[in-house]
Amino acid sequence: MSLPAFDALLQPDAALVVAFSGGLDSTVLLHQLRAWQQQYPESHLRALHVHHGLSPNADHWAAHCLRVCEQWQLPCEVLRVTVDGKENGIEAAARTARYQAMSAALLPGDVLLTAQHLDDQCETFMLALKRGSGPAGLAAMPAARALGSHQLLRPLLNQSRQSLEAYADAHQLEWIEDESNQDPRYDRNFLRQRLLPALYQRWPHFAEATARSAALCSEQEQLLDELLAGQLAELIQPDGSLHFPPLMAMSELRANALLRRWIAGQGGAMPSREALKRIHNEVMASREDAQPKLRFGQAELRRYRQQLYWLPLLSSLRDTELAWLDLSQPLTLPQNLGTLRASQSRSLLRYPLPDEQVSVRFHAQGHVHLVGRHGGREMKKLWQELQIPPWQRERLPLIFYNQTLICVPELFVTHAGAASDQKGWQIVWDDASSAGEQQS
Repeated sequence: MSLPAFDALLQPDAALVVAFSGGLDSTVLLHQLRAWQQQYPESHLRALHVHHGLSPNADHWAAHCLRVCEQWQLPCEVLRVTVDGKENGIEAAARTARYQAMSAALLPGDVLLTAQHLDDQCETFMLALKRGSGPAGLAAMPAARALGSHQLLRPLLNQSRQSLEAYADAHQLEWIEDESNQDPRYDRNFLRQRLLPALYQRWPHFAEATARSAALCSEQEQLLDELLAGQLAELIQPDGSLHFPPLMAMSELRANALLRRWIAGQGGAMPSREALKRIHNEVMASREDAQPKLRFGQAELRRYRQQLYWLPLLSSLRDTELAWLDLSQPLTLPQNLGTLRASQSRSLLRYPLPDEQVSVRFHAQGHVHLVGRHGGREMKKLWQELQIPPWQRERLPLIFYNQTLICVPELFVTHAGAASDQKGWQIVWDDASSAGEQQS
């Protein structure tokens, strides 16, 4: 890749971050970007090396990357991650951990660059073909995409591994070899070692041809995105859920296309055709009073009334109890649910008696009597009246004095906790907006 090719991708004052494994591909990319950055001194360049800990040579690789960056006078940070391949396999788990770690290390305005090349693109296409993917999967890797609030670029996608080797030899670059790349038990290695060499021998331009096919599939997906964008926007609710009844009257093709795009917008992986059938049959078409759910990796699809919700998997808080010993100090809630703090700005609650302990729980049952309402309500009926989805009911902080439910901040106060003539207080739930987004 000639250096001027970077000019079309990068701003002269860009803040560039290279995913630097120390292998051939990322070594070439970092070397080329270092030369480009020297032409544009107002730009910034640094490297991130992810230490997976999967190889006995992992420490050696990290040291190599630090040494290369020191020689080239570039900052380099080593990110240590833990990889659990029990659910989706080592390859997928390592990739997920790698991108999560790098995303967390990016600063505002940073652009992440990775070194996938033409042969990698061919492998990705073949793996998608093996999985029976549609056009979205066969589009393989885009040259540019969003990574959270950052941009991810792959500037070497049009370059073959052979051309990268020639560049490295010409510039006398040193790189490391990951011994796991020789293990044909991994699908990508099997393609790289056993299948693709035979295909390249028979058809020397096979990689370029698959790249063209991937580009055509990408164009078809982009066209569908444009054609369906208006209809999808009408179905997506302010809280991100999907109003699904109109899908039931559409053709299966259109309904599936809309479902795929909604799931992608929620950050989910592309569902298979079988998964889409299950969403239709087991979730959308289930009886009205059912509470169906389907798990997809670390997320689950739920239905409440006529909406579909894509939710992260979270451990239950049903049996969690927090003692609020000092009301002058905020109380931090688990699972990023925010904090509770006492305030005298409104007199909603009576103060606890000396023998009453204030605690926070996430589950209650039985009858409650609410301020402003006649008679009691069963908790289940109350949640339904308030239109709180079932999964959200155990993520709302319930305030107790000893064993008596006093209130749910910002929702209701019980007769047992209401302030009378004496001066009272209220509980403010800070950062509760994210927890309440899925209540309607």
